[in-house]
Amino acid sequence: MPALVLVGAQWGDEGKGKATDLLGGSVDYVVRYQGGNNAGHTVVIGDQKYALHLLPSGILSPNVTPVIGNGVVIDPGVLLSELSGLNERGIDTSKLLISGNAHLITPYHRTLDKVTERFLGKRRIGTTGRGIGPTYADKINRVGIRVQDLFDESILQQKIEAALHDKNQLLVKLYNRRAIPADLVLEEYLGYADKIKPFLADTTLVLDEALKAGKVVLLEGGQGTLLDVDHGTYPFVTSSNPTSGGACTGSGIGPTKIDRVIGILKAYTTRVGSGPFPTELLDADGEALRRIGGERGVTTGRDRRCGWFDAVIARYATRVNGLTDFFLTKLDVLTGWEQIPVCVAYEIDGRRVEELPYNQSDFHHAKPIYETLPGWTEDISGAKTFAELPKNAQAYVKALEEMSGAPISAIGVGPGRYETIQINSFI
Repeated sequence: MPALVLVGAQWGDEGKGKATDLLGGSVDYVVRYQGGNNAGHTVVIGDQKYALHLLPSGILSPNVTPVIGNGVVIDPGVLLSELSGLNERGIDTSKLLISGNAHLITPYHRTLDKVTERFLGKRRIGTTGRGIGPTYADKINRVGIRVQDLFDESILQQKIEAALHDKNQLLVKLYNRRAIPADLVLEEYLGYADKIKPFLADTTLVLDEALKAGKVVLLEGGQGTLLDVDHGTYPFVTSSNPTSGGACTGSGIGPTKIDRVIGILKAYTTRVGSGPFPTELLDADGEALRRIGGERGVTTGRDRRCGWFDAVIARYATRVNGLTDFFLTKLDVLTGWEQIPVCVAYEIDGRRVEELPYNQSDFHHAKPIYETLPGWTEDISGAKTFAELPKNAQAYVKALEEMSGAPISAIGVGPGRYETIQINSFI
């Protein structure tokens, strides 16, 4: 059985957690393949709401084995706190598997993240301050600490001392901050070893054997396509690859084993943090989208910037991810608008541009060109089939599908687990 990839098709926060949870009854493994606790998923089951930051959304499905892959960066304190919180709510987390090759976020990564962002002033990126970027930087610089290092005190001590030799110089002499004692970091992280050891696994081998046995593996990214470090709105991006290519490197599953790539697409557009956003609304419509959609970051608590649907971005996501399907979320939020604008192209220096400009300056200056579609006032939260949607809502979905370049196979009509219209099966 081939693997499936689930990616955000905008700037993240599209509702990947809901999509993963919906598929939970049909898959055997859910793998988080990149990012850290800078990403958040909200899953609503009945009257219970679960906010997941680091753990794969599949951990809420009792028949799923959740996996944290090698491409993820892990704050062990956050991981254990999140596990404890779920256990207290009756969720069994004992099946979780963690790659020994995943890298660890440390106190000095968090400190550097915050002070460097503050130092940038108006040029700040808008990071979450959770140490994600500095941890990935250490990984690329080959001075990072991996989960497996927790179980060799000598190696762990050498790596922490080597890292702090340079980083303390930076903190003290450039940023006027206190040095971080290596012995305190070592003591704290050795204390995590016994708690994390039961979850440790050779996850690439486990997943390969699962696929050979005919199991269904779902690869789940954090953030979204436009936050990809290579393919996003650089430098206002995350430090890893949320796009489908990152699923291979972040999980150890080869591309020939992936059959479907599902893009999660919100019926409008949001983003958190700094950076260009052509359809952003700084008016009453933007505030209404934020209020009705509950647009506040799961991890950061920051209000999300809101705007109309951007088909240029959707087409780009289809192209760079090789999307086979879309899951359209939050269609219900648009109920009540008489007219709904959709961005179909950009105007850049007097030119009409229908594809995402590769030039950063062009994108910063892009102005949306809108087409207006008729809205609807009927409550759609109870719709179970596409035919039960109001005619204008059906027309809106069909228009977005045609503009975006891949079939819309599922539609979210409410926040709940079962408030979804399934048009085509993903498996």
